[in-house]
Amino acid sequence: MNEALKQAKMAFEEGEIPVGAVVVSKNRIIGRGYNQTEKLQDVTAHAEMLAITSAANYLGSKYLAECRMYVTLEPCAMCAGALFWAQMGEVYFAAADSKRGFHQYNSHMLHPKTKVFSGILKEESETLVLDFFRKLRE
Repeated sequence: MNEALKQAKMAFEEGEIPVGAVVVSKNRIIGRGYNQTEKLQDVTAHAEMLAITSAANYLGSKYLAECRMYVTLEPCAMCAGALFWAQMGEVYFAAADSKRGFHQYNSHMLHPKTKVFSGILKEESETLVLDFFRKLRE
């Protein structure tokens, strides 16, 4: 999760909503991403989407069943759908997203075999998001 938090800090520095994600396979990071929706002018350029694409390219496979994703904020419905189709093995998210997180819509949006864990580095991730929006309002 520390590596995902580093990605989120990169997003923060670039003026993007600070969310970072990494995909791990066999204890090695094979995909990284941070929000780049403003930079790329692409509403789908969420951290999770970019990390999934990177990992799939690395493995040469669209399925990531043997992989784990670490992401600093609970995935939105779009990202949960992508995680479903990639059949991600495990998803670890730091902070819940009470406005846009997939649990707000349907807690079963991920693949039935995907294991979900939350709370790792929760405070650090929440603080980064709150600081970002506080700075944005100034």
